[in-house]
Amino acid sequence: MGALMAEAGTLVKALTLLLILLTAFGAATWWRASRRAAEAEAAFPPQGQIVTVNGHPVHFQQMGTGPDLVLLHGASGNTRDFTFSLAGRLAQDYRVTIFDRPGLGHTPRLAPRGVTIRDQAALLQAAAAALDLHRPVVAGQSFGGAVAMAWAVDHPGTLSAVVDIAGATYPWPGDLNMLYATMARPVIGPALAWTLAAWVTPGYVARALDGVFAPQSAPEGYADHIGTPLILRPHSLMANAQQRTDLRAELRDLAPRYPALTLPIEIVHGTADTTVDLDIHSRALARDVPSANLVALDGIGHMPHHVAQEAVIAAIDRAATRAGLR
Repeated sequence: MGALMAEAGTLVKALTLLLILLTAFGAATWWRASRRAAEAEAAFPPQGQIVTVNGHPVHFQQMGTGPDLVLLHGASGNTRDFTFSLAGRLAQDYRVTIFDRPGLGHTPRLAPRGVTIRDQAALLQAAAAALDLHRPVVAGQSFGGAVAMAWAVDHPGTLSAVVDIAGATYPWPGDLNMLYATMARPVIGPALAWTLAAWVTPGYVARALDGVFAPQSAPEGYADHIGTPLILRPHSLMANAQQRTDLRAELRDLAPRYPALTLPIEIVHGTADTTVDLDIHSRALARDVPSANLVALDGIGHMPHHVAQEAVIAAIDRAATRAGLR
């Protein structure tokens, strides 16, 4: 009996020590992630203004004059992806409005989970209306391309044309990314997001950025400009994970409605893109929509709006011309 009691006492001590360590780790993680988030927001404050739509703030930046053009960033992005260089060039010919999508940059999440591309399109279309944008050309890159297509399907009378830049527009085969799928789940998802926000290293972020641009490289100064620490805030990690995890099923419902579209659609997609497949997404869109025109860029990866800007600007100009805006 004495031996049993001693063994139980040892177990209690071990469990107590484990609980203390877990509590200490949790406290350190919360403190470090909170500090990093505050530092990110101080170092990379909003570049633009806030418009409130049905009580929800939407961060936007606007520049230039001319026909209205809306730019929608991809996953893990924010307005700074476009303000690095492309938006300034486009502002010579257009009134350019760049939105932070919900949960990213400085636009708060619409909800902890369940936010669809159609929800995002409805919010951003309403924000465009509140800003008195007149039937803009809507250009979306990657995940932003999916939101642009949802905007066109659900609100066809409110935009003039779509420019799809390496956009995800159709459901794709294969397994879901386990990291994002886990982060999108209740309980374990927030715990993982806060842990990553606290402890992920700059080297991990740099490697991820290299993968997005491959086979090209990010332009010099891009990583510093885009504000990668904003992406690593816990709420942004969770929003991005939920959106990416749910996207395939949402596109399965949206894609059958594409053939009814009649507005001009210009598509720009690199042949070396390993993030969003050219055949599954852009060639399928060009096949299914009579008004869609595809330009495939030989040897270009997932970021043509940085590494093949002339082709992207030409596509936007074609869309505006086809829509009668130029």
